[in-house]
Formats: sequence, structure tokens, C-alpha cells
Amino acid sequence: MDHLFWKGIENSTQSYVLEEAIQQLQWNSDGLIPVIAQDKHSKVVLMMAWMNQDALHKTLRTGQVYYWSRSRQKLWQKGESSGHTQHLIDCQIDCDGDTLLLQVEQKGPACHTLQPHCFFWTVDGQRIKKLNT
Repeated sequence: MDHLFWKGIENSTQSYVLEEAIQQLQWNSDGLIPVIAQDKHSKVVLMMAWMNQDALHKTLRTGQVYYWSRSRQKLWQKGESSGHTQHLIDCQIDCDGDTLLLQVEQKGPACHTLQPHCFFWTVDGQRIKKLNT
């Protein structure tokens, strides 16, 4: 996990070996990296989750999105029980190598609450209220 790697390539126009870049991602002390899933077509942010290296490799290999469940301590395919899957369109790495952005095609609602996305609460002054989703 070398912060200098990302700093050193920020102005580069060349490509890099994927596995080398994956090794240079800023994995946290649990071996995880935050991932934002965004609908490719609407650009709505669907959810935030975590990946470990196995989840990232499997996602890139299969085109189906896998995450790491911190509560269950296991790899899971998005929609494996609900059928509300995510098909990977594009994977982007932020400038520091510490967050991933997945452009996905979402089948069904993204949130486990059956909302279209997980960000349905908004701050309104000193209160929060539910958005019309």
C-alpha cells in the first residue's frame, strides 16, 4: 500500500498492469476498500459497500458484483438471495487509490430495504426526512 504510487502516476497518460494497481490500492487494516455503486444510466448512487481483494478479483473476472459482508464475514454476490443483481459496466479507482466507483446495471432495487437505492434519507435543517424514491 504505497500512497506514492498513486501520487506518482496522477499526471501519467500510460496504462499500468491491473494486478500491480490492485496491490497498490489503499486496503484498510481489515483488507477492505470502500466501494460506491452507481447506476450507469441514471448516475444515481445506489449504495456503498466494501470489497476485499477476492471480491474485486471475482467481480472483474465474472462481471457480476461481489462484496465483502462485514457482518457475516463472507464474500457475497449482490442479489444472490434477492435476485437484485448488479452487472459491472466499469470499475474506476479514485486519485488516492482508496475508493472504487463501480458503474453498474442494477436489476431490481439496490437496497436491502427494497428502496431503489440506499440513500433515501435527507437532512432538512435539524431533522432528517425520507426522500420520495
